[in-house]
Amino acid sequence: MNEIVEDAENPEANAKKIMYINRRAPYGTIYALEALEVVLIGAMFEQDVSVVFMDDGIFQLKKNQDTLALDVKNFSPAFRALETYEVEKLYVEKESMQARGLSCEDLLVPVLELSSIEIAELMEQQDVLLNF
Repeated sequence: MNEIVEDAENPEANAKKIMYINRRAPYGTIYALEALEVVLIGAMFEQDVSVVFMDDGIFQLKKNQDTLALDVKNFSPAFRALETYEVEKLYVEKESMQARGLSCEDLLVPVLELSSIEIAELMEQQDVLLNF
């Protein structure tokens, strides 16, 4: 029987590698906002958090979002809080960015742009993948 041994002196040794994958546009469903909230909760519990934005999820990070016509609150500035919670592993899929005519300069926060192959390799290194 395998025992789970926790290292109370080194909480980082117990941290799970959790990757949050954001694929949906920021508005029209609750997925994007809920993903952001779950990321912040994971970070509060000192997990090894990384976040990937791909497909229309890229738009969650776009600067100058105007939600007035949608009559919903623009929550995109909350992504700037990720750094405060030490969530620094933010990735965007290069192919998704190109398909939507965006560059890293169009985004609210610093990200690392990776190819779909590099993202797949990164996903293999995680303990948990959560898709939003």
